[in-house]
Amino acid sequence: MKIPSLILKQLYSFGSLENQARGVQFGLKNRLSDAVLTGINEVKIDGTALPLADVVFDLGNGNEVAPADVTPDNPVAFPLAKLMTVIWKGEALEIGKHTININFDTNPFGKLSFKVKDSIRDHKEERITVPYDKEDNYSDEIINTRREFLESFSGAKPDHLYKPSFDPRLTDGNIENFIGVAQVPIGLAGPVMVNGEYAKG
Repeated sequence: MKIPSLILKQLYSFGSLENQARGVQFGLKNRLSDAVLTGINEVKIDGTALPLADVVFDLGNGNEVAPADVTPDNPVAFPLAKLMTVIWKGEALEIGKHTININFDTNPFGKLSFKVKDSIRDHKEERITVPYDKEDNYSDEIINTRREFLESFSGAKPDHLYKPSFDPRLTDGNIENFIGVAQVPIGLAGPVMVNGEYAKG
């Protein structure tokens, strides 16, 4: 299946390129469709192929996999919305723009590749962001953390929001960063008399 390069680039998390203690890293997120990785063929930075023995894919929750271990017999699940971090245990990149290429095999889409440009920044701006858990964003723990953030940021304590009658996980895919539910007043009217052509009473 031929997927346009412009769409494939959505797999890359722009702004994620960083120099870290373990090496150079950047993020990927499946924003397309459920898939399985069956091979990692090549990772390039600025046109130079990285030694795959020095590359690891961090799948989260302490799980890491080396490119050589990703095969059709030992695939890696890459479902929709899954995040992973690619780490190259090499030298730090210079501040400025860099080109990243990845070539990999998947099921059911076959061989895929894309090229993007991202930048190493001198420093990251400190931004106020809503608490988010990339592994489980609907757990009680992260929801309570967001509620504390809301109260601290707004100065209000909206207790009425914190009493949902359903599992917050039911909102996954429809509500981003769930904190609670709003109350909607409902009343009963009547009795109502109907005197129509097809209904009376």
